[in-house]
Amino acid sequence: MATIPPLAERMRPKTIDDYAGQQHLVGKGAVLRKVIESGNIPSMLFWGPPGVGKTTLAFIISERLSRPFFSLSAINSGVKDIREVIDKATEIKKEGGEQPILFIDEIHRFSKSQQDSLLGAVERGLVTLIGATTENPSFEVISALLSRSQVYVLQPLNENELIALLKRAIQEDPYLKKRKIEIREYEALLRLSGGDARKLLNVLELVVNSATNDPLIIENELVLKQVQQNMAIYDKAGEQHYDIISAFIKSIRGSDPNAAVYWLARMVEGGEDPSFIARRLLILASEDIGNANPNALLLANTCFQAVNVIGWPESKIILAQTVTYLASSAKSNAAVEAISQAQAIVKQTGDLSVPLHLRNAPTKLMKDMGYAKDYRYAHSYSGNFIVQEFLPEKISGTIIYNPGHNPAEDKLRERLRELWKNRYKY
Repeated sequence: MATIPPLAERMRPKTIDDYAGQQHLVGKGAVLRKVIESGNIPSMLFWGPPGVGKTTLAFIISERLSRPFFSLSAINSGVKDIREVIDKATEIKKEGGEQPILFIDEIHRFSKSQQDSLLGAVERGLVTLIGATTENPSFEVISALLSRSQVYVLQPLNENELIALLKRAIQEDPYLKKRKIEIREYEALLRLSGGDARKLLNVLELVVNSATNDPLIIENELVLKQVQQNMAIYDKAGEQHYDIISAFIKSIRGSDPNAAVYWLARMVEGGEDPSFIARRLLILASEDIGNANPNALLLANTCFQAVNVIGWPESKIILAQTVTYLASSAKSNAAVEAISQAQAIVKQTGDLSVPLHLRNAPTKLMKDMGYAKDYRYAHSYSGNFIVQEFLPEKISGTIIYNPGHNPAEDKLRERLRELWKNRYKY
């Protein structure tokens, strides 16, 4: 069993009709399917979490169009490898062959110079680029390459799609179908997969290979037991990367600097991109700390800028300082709650008119219509404040921002009480 390909590889679909998930892209009449069926595909970027079929989709496209297919991984490929592919593509073009597809996995890990080396080949039509990334390409792909590529967003597989994939594996895989396998409980398998098809099949294979009894009844307890005993095998394909960043963020959110710096060390030892870590800290500083400690965002931003200048290995010191500070800081998600509530109100109420007194009045006609009338300039009043309404009439008086319960936001709440009296009674 050890010499055969992994189950995830054995179950890799060969045609677009066998492809699991992403029906918004490849379903009947969907946008990407139409592009593929036209036979004239642009360079494109597949953005989505791991295990949703980015690599498989690129291969299916090349097979469907009968194009030469070159594949590189940004983790272990450099400019030299890119040039070798471009040289091969040039020879194919000279011989009148079909334009090759160059698939680059984890393209976000390529440096600017590496991405620049791709640009010329894309512009000259030597290759059709398909890049796969788990990171927002707007931040990770150079603008020149991004502007020449169509971005398609791939979603995690839903529960029904994952269950269908499990059933198909049991019924069709030449090795599994020799066994009498029955899945009675799916919860543990689905929870451990996190919407990642590859991870799901890895766990299924681990459970099946670890059990000799026939028939094999798969239930939640068995799955969790086998995964816990064989965690190293379970994570051999590298999915642990995403579990560690999750543990890292949750440790900071939970105010445990010891655990936070431990998970940071795991990422440092694993050679993680320091910009990836710093960007997560920048988001966390607002999402989980916010106005409980506004300095957190300033430090996180400084950290992000510093690691992009310095790189490894010295960045680990800057990251450690920032991580321990953020983990030790007071926490608040009041800003997240405020914007979420505000968006919910907007969706419910639509485009409410801006009150007349808040509108700009650059012309006489606008002034005659009442624009800016009765607006009170706050700085003209004691304490730089005067009570007036800034929300549309329909939602007048609505409380959207509720300060968190921590020393910094307690002060904000007290100030709001002083200013708005009855509006902030709590």
